[in-house]
Amino acid sequence: MIDILPADLVPSVNSEVRKVTTLRPNRILGIGVPAVALVASSVTAILAGPADPKGDPATGAATIGLYLGLAAAILVSGAFGAAGAGAEYRYATMPVTQLFTSDRDRLVTAKLVVTAGFALASAFVVELIAMACLIGFGHGKFDFGIRLLTVLGGGLLATACWSLIGAGLGLLLRTSTGAVAVLLGWLVIVEPLSWLVAKGLGIAGFATLFPGSATVSTVAVGSFPDSDFLAPTPAAVVVLLLWTIGVAGAGWWSVRQREL
Repeated sequence: MIDILPADLVPSVNSEVRKVTTLRPNRILGIGVPAVALVASSVTAILAGPADPKGDPATGAATIGLYLGLAAAILVSGAFGAAGAGAEYRYATMPVTQLFTSDRDRLVTAKLVVTAGFALASAFVVELIAMACLIGFGHGKFDFGIRLLTVLGGGLLATACWSLIGAGLGLLLRTSTGAVAVLLGWLVIVEPLSWLVAKGLGIAGFATLFPGSATVSTVAVGSFPDSDFLAPTPAAVVVLLLWTIGVAGAGWWSVRQREL
């Protein structure tokens, strides 16, 4: 990847790669998430019955472990991006970094590229493990076709998007703890409650504009077609990308406009 980057961006990218690979907490992304995928995929592939074309998820019960692994990758990648960006201010490393990389656009670009790159690598490993478990333990219990390939692509996209959303929050809030709390709090508590409120008010369709809802539709392609909270996959992808551009862009703007 280094070879295809502009030459003036390579030093910043190398610096960000070292930060990621030398910090112990980041090993959760590289070890913990694949471990979750291995256990979940093995168990669901072994215990699941034959695929039901009318059931949910649409790819068959044997693939539930794949979705669980991707959910873990998405959550951890979001926290990874938030913690990595917010820690720059917690440990006052951002001003030091700027001494060697005076161009703030280059500085933020390197951080976002590396954050998304490691998140994508983690999701790719999760999908490889899940597919190996499905082939090994779930033979005949799932259909390998366009829908499953779309799920795999959606998982990669959603993981990268949430890593960038997390990084944007970290840069915007300038705190790793606060950014992680906001991201996880929104996904685990606030948005699910918002779905219930929207349904109670008779505007359940409004929930399709939320990032968590868009993520479910992006990954679980073809599943839950009767849900009022989930938009069709193409629309959900657009919503998720808009959230990513908005939050990551706000973090970028913060770095450019505010004192470090």
